[in-house]
Amino acid sequence: MKSDFSKPQRQSLVGVVVMFADTLRGVIKGLWPLLIVWIFRLKDYDKFSVIAGAVAIIVLVAVIAYLKYLNFTFFLDEKNQEFVIRHGILNKSRLAIPLDKIQQVNINQSLIQRIINVHALEVDTAGSSKKEVSIRAINHDLALLLKERLLENEYETNDDFTSEEGEVKVKTRSTEKEHPFIQISLLTLFKTGITSNYTRSFALLFAFVITTYQYIEDFIEAAGYEEDTLDSYFDPELLLRFITFIIVGILFLTLFINLGRTIIRYFDFKITRKQNSLLLSHGLLSTKSTIIRPEKVQLLVIGRNFFQKKLGIQDIRISQAFNQSTNKKQLQSAIEIPGCDDNERDTLLKFLLNKIPEKGVALKPSIRKLIFMIIKSLVIPIGVFFFISYLSPEMRDYIIFLPIYIIFVGLIVFFSFRNYRLFVNNDFIIKKGGAWDVDTQILAPHKIQGISLTQYFWHKSSDIGIVTLHTAGGNLVFGLTNYTKLKELTNYWLYQVETTDKNWM
Repeated sequence: MKSDFSKPQRQSLVGVVVMFADTLRGVIKGLWPLLIVWIFRLKDYDKFSVIAGAVAIIVLVAVIAYLKYLNFTFFLDEKNQEFVIRHGILNKSRLAIPLDKIQQVNINQSLIQRIINVHALEVDTAGSSKKEVSIRAINHDLALLLKERLLENEYETNDDFTSEEGEVKVKTRSTEKEHPFIQISLLTLFKTGITSNYTRSFALLFAFVITTYQYIEDFIEAAGYEEDTLDSYFDPELLLRFITFIIVGILFLTLFINLGRTIIRYFDFKITRKQNSLLLSHGLLSTKSTIIRPEKVQLLVIGRNFFQKKLGIQDIRISQAFNQSTNKKQLQSAIEIPGCDDNERDTLLKFLLNKIPEKGVALKPSIRKLIFMIIKSLVIPIGVFFFISYLSPEMRDYIIFLPIYIIFVGLIVFFSFRNYRLFVNNDFIIKKGGAWDVDTQILAPHKIQGISLTQYFWHKSSDIGIVTLHTAGGNLVFGLTNYTKLKELTNYWLYQVETTDKNWM
């Protein structure tokens, strides 16, 4: 399929349905307080007026959606090497994005877009906190061609050649076919769903149960029931069984939620190799496609817990350049690849990093790191609990949970300290950390954009400090280790950055 992107093009006509849905959603979002009042007062209005008003709103939204479609065009300015978008109804706008500034192009498909068989193409740059452009309705084949063109600007430069007379020949495009790379099976997604991402879900569900229990207590107190009378119906054994039932129920619900989320989000996960990039596509209800180019990768994180290690799988997160002004953007920019086995992991590492990283020289944290973690996670929370118990004697009933907390948090602190390491060699900087979910962050020195060395005055006597490596995809922080060694490594990393001929993106 060929297409001339040098001429202004409109979106697919059937995409008016998507624009209608987007416009209607925007109207509802902006006027929802008035709509709620209007719904509750429907009986006070004449039926004909209600129907006429609803029809008028729908017609107005339809007209706005059609005008959005009509006035939205996009094309490639080959002369200035820009992707140009014109849009607007009353106020017309022209947005020109230099091709060399485009960081990422995603092809997504919501449920409505899937029904009418169109896709959304989103263009993102490293200098913005939001998507620069979103083409809401475009044919899939056309979207793939446009996506390839936007992300392979330098490919054309490589394909240009000049004759002996100095004449520039016509640019050509490779017809290299797509090669299957990695495909995550449904069984692997099932393994991933039941073995990962449940810590946060468990905490949220547990907090929900505690909050609900507190509401029930407040309701009983407000209803005028005597607390002593209710307590007479419960003995400690019954209460312990109830708590056990709640915790087991939360665990099963957490596993169910994670399993459903993993399958819905990563269903039919495929990685296809296109020339020198990877095309990721996945999704059950809404599909998403993302291109990864090795030179644009900033940080690579391999996550694995005990169960995943036994099953021989791990999750991989890839961070590309993002706007440093918002943490939310950082999370959104991380590309997740779930359930890779060891061979798939090594294949990805070789493609993205050109080699499998080796650990090299190890830096260990000072014993002060362990002391600080114990104070922060055990001493301070327990002290706060006893202080509150002193002010509110009813809190002393929860002291039976204190040994459980001490054992649980103590194990987390111990394994976190034991796994906390920084490995350095000529080609890579590798940070390992975590208690249950152990993450391995991998950074190539030439990706570093800045280095911060920190040493507080109370650290000088022990010669310890903290180093922060700044990249366009996030920061790598390692602290409370030998400060003299950190200064030596910092000088070496700065030397590597200054003398390398590699680009950071």
